[in-house]
Amino acid sequence: MRRVRSQELHELRRRVLRGDDPAKSVIDPRDDDTTSLHYGGFVGDRLVVSASFFPSVAPVHEDLVTYQLRYMATDFDVQGTGYGATTLRYAEDDLRTLGVEQLWANGRDSALGFYSRMGWSMLEGSQHLSPETQLPHTVIYKVL
Repeated sequence: MRRVRSQELHELRRRVLRGDDPAKSVIDPRDDDTTSLHYGGFVGDRLVVSASFFPSVAPVHEDLVTYQLRYMATDFDVQGTGYGATTLRYAEDDLRTLGVEQLWANGRDSALGFYSRMGWSMLEGSQHLSPETQLPHTVIYKVL
């Protein structure tokens, strides 16, 4: 696990989160901001997990220093093997040392079990369809 440049994550973001559709965007306008942080999990030299974090105001605990998680993706052949959990723990620990107090995300409903096991909570009544993917999502958060 390590910090990476956002451009290193685009191919994995596209393949896992956008069905490998070249017409779908995998770039966040905040990707290259100096306050944005990007993490990669690797098997050898191969990137298998991506996670990007952006300073944000959260829909809960608005007084806390908060970052939004976006583009959390684990390559298909290593899903369920612990690489995603290890990368997310690494990122959470790193962000905590930087003074971040809370994280939040629009979590895909298909991944809510993963986030729950990682100690994240769901915001009741926040279920929605993502405008980008049209897949069901729920707002999730974690106080660090």
